[in-house]
Amino acid sequence: MTKISSDIEFRQNLAELDPARQRAVAVRFVENVLALSGDERIEHAVRVAGNPEASTDELAAAFKAIKKIILEKYTRCGADCDWKDQSDYFIARATAACLSPPLGRQERGKIAWQAAVGCRMARTCLSIDAEDSSPTDESDQQYRVLSEFLAT
Repeated sequence: MTKISSDIEFRQNLAELDPARQRAVAVRFVENVLALSGDERIEHAVRVAGNPEASTDELAAAFKAIKKIILEKYTRCGADCDWKDQSDYFIARATAACLSPPLGRQERGKIAWQAAVGCRMARTCLSIDAEDSSPTDESDQQYRVLSEFLAT
């Protein structure tokens, strides 16, 4: 099993994945932080993104729904700087990356990378809210998730 230990290795491995495998690993990244949200609409969108048999129409509908959620979360988090709302916003953004249409060849690796960054930001927001001076390092968890994914 490949052991990934840096963002350089992480991004290189993501860039080598085809869009379907990128989506699959991106969903795993989001699932790792999904319990932090509790928003059933986001959970539904993640289930759709994680379903390899989801139709193009289902993916498009989930993408449209998650974009509305992003807008809702953005306006809410900008008002009072509630870190929980900020976290939900980033989880929704990560989910949108999972549902986004495949990008061109030069953009390969960005679907999963965008999901990973959103998840890291969500975890950071909640650690700030909890005044946790030593937050769980989401990037290390993502390295593990990708290493295990590549081994399958």
